[in-house]
Amino acid sequence: MTLALRLYARSRVLPATTAALMGTALVAVWAASWLQAQPRFDHTARVPVVVLAPLLAAGVIGTGLYTHSDELDRTAVRPWWPRRLVHLLVLTGLAAALLALAVPGRPDEFGAPAMTRNLLGATGVTAASAALLGARLSWLPITVYLSAVYLSAPEQPGGAAAFWAWPMQPGPQAGAWLSAVTAYGVGAAVYSGRGARPEGR
Repeated sequence: MTLALRLYARSRVLPATTAALMGTALVAVWAASWLQAQPRFDHTARVPVVVLAPLLAAGVIGTGLYTHSDELDRTAVRPWWPRRLVHLLVLTGLAAALLALAVPGRPDEFGAPAMTRNLLGATGVTAASAALLGARLSWLPITVYLSAVYLSAPEQPGGAAAFWAWPMQPGPQAGAWLSAVTAYGVGAAVYSGRGARPEGR
């Protein structure tokens, strides 16, 4: 690893962020296994894991977008948006791979596809929040949204709810994927273009 990459990783706290994502995945593996082992539960018992694990991972990614050198970033000769975009994509890819392994089987229900979709949507909202509110508070809007959806989503999947209640939909729901991918695309564009909002120290 070159000196520039090492300095970048340290300034963005990438080692700690990576460790936190791995810890989140381990907790998700344990929780999914424990829930499915309970009497009268089946694979649908993984719904809390499929909603909460992406929320935690997105929060880790969002707070990891904080930078101690926003003044230097703004005055750099080369534009920073490609670095910010790659940073976000790498963390998202790592989290998606780790969390997808936490819920093997039943891709048609609440397995790896639903986990990946929820991670994309939650991370997109968090990235946009980092640009608008700052990295330290980036977890707040998606936490409020997912909490409201978890409590109010209809039991039957599909229909209009697939678009607004995407975190609670089974894996193959096209409307849920459209909403989550759109949220990720918008969030990635806003964050890569603006960076995290500077915060008072």
